[in-house]
Amino acid sequence: MTDSRTGGGQAAHRWLLRAVALLALLALGWAASDPLRAVAAWLSGEVFAFAQWVNTLGAWGPAVFIAGYALAVVAFVPASLLTIGAGTIFGVAAGTAYVLVAATTGACAAFMLARTVARGAIEKRIENNPRFAAIDRAIAADGRRIAFLLRLSPVFPFTLLNYALGLTRIRFGDYAFACIGMLPGTLLYVYIGSLAGDLAAIAAGAASNQGEGLQRIFKLSGLAVTAVVTVLITRTARRALAQATAERQPG
Repeated sequence: MTDSRTGGGQAAHRWLLRAVALLALLALGWAASDPLRAVAAWLSGEVFAFAQWVNTLGAWGPAVFIAGYALAVVAFVPASLLTIGAGTIFGVAAGTAYVLVAATTGACAAFMLARTVARGAIEKRIENNPRFAAIDRAIAADGRRIAFLLRLSPVFPFTLLNYALGLTRIRFGDYAFACIGMLPGTLLYVYIGSLAGDLAAIAAGAASNQGEGLQRIFKLSGLAVTAVVTVLITRTARRALAQATAERQPG
């Protein structure tokens, strides 16, 4: 009986967060030509449609994208496709910057919610999780370092990790600083999105000269290097995290 009530409460909480996120996105996009179309696209899971709509907003595009992305993080909506979409419409450099700002904003908002109104729901969701218990003990000793390692190689889904860390004793400043650890993974996904945009242009029959061909070769090389470096960083972080949590095991 208790499990049923817990599940119902969690579901209600998730739907409430999603409703707030959608209403906020609607308010932000109301000045655009067709905001209802963008909200409908997001509701149906068509995140690329949302990204393409953002691309039509001109100077407002980055701000609306950051706000929508941050709200998606708070609402437990997986943001990986939006990260790829950022590369498609903004390019590698700007897309990485916008996603990092948006993901950090959403992560910090989720962190604060976990320390206030959402604390009970998050505690029930991760109770009796031995991995989180070990992380909690490690964070008590070295919060910034452990949080940074978790961002490099998360052992929890990103959206859940944001809330879960709010239950630990880490200071907010250390938590926010550790979000820079999302950079390698963000860069990789944005890079993929940038190349996807190039391939879409080729498929649409866009003209391609020799200079553009060389640019794509450099992009593919950059993607390969980024992927290798990201994998190496992730593996190193995973080993360091495993060692840190093992050292904090009771007994």
